[in-house]
Amino acid sequence: MSKPAVQSEAPDFTAAVAGVGYLSGDTVTLSQLRGKPVVLYFYPKDDTPGCTKQACALRDDWAAVSEKALVFGISIDPVKSHEKFIKKHDLPFPLIADDDQKIVNAYGVWVEKSLYGKKYMGTERSTFVIDKDGRIAAILEKVKPDDHLAQVLTVL
Repeated sequence: MSKPAVQSEAPDFTAAVAGVGYLSGDTVTLSQLRGKPVVLYFYPKDDTPGCTKQACALRDDWAAVSEKALVFGISIDPVKSHEKFIKKHDLPFPLIADDDQKIVNAYGVWVEKSLYGKKYMGTERSTFVIDKDGRIAAILEKVKPDDHLAQVLTVL
């Protein structure tokens, strides 16, 4: 699927979530978060070097980010994996489990990738900034972990 366009309504979803503000077994629905900007950052896998660097950068500048938007990381990892990742790195924001790949498909970030000549399907590291009315304000595509925080803060 292709990515939704800037200024279009963000694709709604309800999914399992882990982390600050949520209990085990809770779900989050995007449309119920209206009223404040939301950052959805899609990343390939919990506790891998790039994904850890990206998450920890958000954690380390959490005061600047959290005053401007709600932040959710999304990967296809299950809730149990998210819980371990959050605990290990003391992440101050929740992670959404998209283990059925509905959200990555709705946002067009489930793509063919290549590693050492081998092709496979995986999550493209991308971030969607959604305004308080539920519209996509910005899309950061193929984000580099080192640059992600600065890009998010610039958009917000």
